[in-house]
Amino acid sequence: MTKTSKFFFNGFLITAVSLLIRSVSVSFSVYLSNKIGAVAMGLFTLISTVYGFAITVATSGIGLATMRLVAEAGGTNEPSNTERASSAVRCIVRKCVVYALCFSIGSAVILFLFAPLIGEQLLADARTVMPLRILAFTLPPIALSSVFNGYFTAIRQAYKNSVIQMIGQFIKIYACILLLSALCANNVESACLAIVLGGAISEILSFFMQYFLYLIRKHEKSKSSSADGKKIEKKILHTALPVAFSAYVRSGLITIEHMLIPWGLERNGNSREHSLAAYGTVHSMVFPLVLFPSALSGSFASLLVPEIAESNAMGDRERIDRIINKVFHAVLIFSIGTAGILMCFSFDLARAIYPQTDAGRYILMIAPLIPVMYLDTSVDALLKGLGEQVYCMGVNIVDSFLSVILVWMLLPNLGIVGYIITVYFTEIINATLSITRLLTVTKTKPHVWNWLVKPLFCIIVATGMMRLLLTCFVGQMDASWTVYAHIVLTVILYLLLLLLTKTIRLPKGKKV
Repeated sequence: MTKTSKFFFNGFLITAVSLLIRSVSVSFSVYLSNKIGAVAMGLFTLISTVYGFAITVATSGIGLATMRLVAEAGGTNEPSNTERASSAVRCIVRKCVVYALCFSIGSAVILFLFAPLIGEQLLADARTVMPLRILAFTLPPIALSSVFNGYFTAIRQAYKNSVIQMIGQFIKIYACILLLSALCANNVESACLAIVLGGAISEILSFFMQYFLYLIRKHEKSKSSSADGKKIEKKILHTALPVAFSAYVRSGLITIEHMLIPWGLERNGNSREHSLAAYGTVHSMVFPLVLFPSALSGSFASLLVPEIAESNAMGDRERIDRIINKVFHAVLIFSIGTAGILMCFSFDLARAIYPQTDAGRYILMIAPLIPVMYLDTSVDALLKGLGEQVYCMGVNIVDSFLSVILVWMLLPNLGIVGYIITVYFTEIINATLSITRLLTVTKTKPHVWNWLVKPLFCIIVATGMMRLLLTCFVGQMDASWTVYAHIVLTVILYLLLLLLTKTIRLPKGKKV
């Protein structure tokens, strides 16, 4: 199988698994909301905020470091030196495992010991203490899984990560359902404990599955020199630490931002319940729906890092330029179409998925930002593959710092609209800085007509025609299957227009 074939095989498999997992995750969230209530979900969200920061410290950029270094080890060695390459890869993985253990054990100890202080003082809820202590035990397995995840992605076997992720998700759901029944989760604390324990079981078993898959891979028996080991250690630190520091700052700022949102909404004159409801609607309903299609573009984005890293190590600038052009073209066509469809069917989708909420209004407000968000994800992956993780670190810190400042300033005066303005401003700033850097470093010329103008024209015509047909012949849509059917028809019409305008062409087996 060629590199291109492996890339698309892994991409399509990861996409399918990601779509399945996201579908199951959304359905499970609906189940949990009905089972344990909004208060427990809110408490679990608070716990997740701290847990997310602990995971950031535990992994400290090791996933990206493993991916890049393993990919480069394969890209800089000739076929005649496969034994040397295999030795280097094994040494990289060993060093990355040691790095992951150091940071994750330290993070776990801190979270366990300081759980009372965090729960009672920072989160102002003693019921979060026990869940946080349980979650501390999952940090080493998660960090080690990050190493093996990066390894399998780098060797073009990312499908193994996808399979394990899918199995882990089903284990989590099954364990949570059993524990919710076993613990008689009729109060907030026991409900949170059940969810946390279910997630912990899933993370630990997922790590053992990944480790087993790594062990059964056959490596040639050879030893890397001590000099190579020291060189690899330096490369790991050079790659992982900038990402780690960026992640520390950004994750900390995100935690502060999320704590400020309910505070700002209350300062706007809303009750605590109304503030949490608005916050929950945007974060637990609207963003998952808006980001759901990104499983398609995001899956391929995760595979771009080793592809670009290997080409960059070999100095193949022509291939890098081809990849960047294809990424921009594909992501913008997909994201512009997604944005147009969500804008057209925002209220109909909200009635079908989230009845008796005002999610439709927020979907309509956030949907135009989809091309910026989706493209920014892919551009970040391209930059990291080129070794620009330090620049990405700076951009992400600026993004998060601006978010905190704007949330603090705007929400007390504008309410939830102020938060949406914040999202727009920071996403556009982040994407602009990243895209400018990528085009400057690679000297790639943008093709605005094909990348932007044609897709915009096609989606405007497609959604306009479909909305006209609905108004004339169907009227307001009530049944969910009717909404989905018309979305499918809109997608088909959009694709036909893309072909007619030659925005996309049928594949002819060209080199990628």
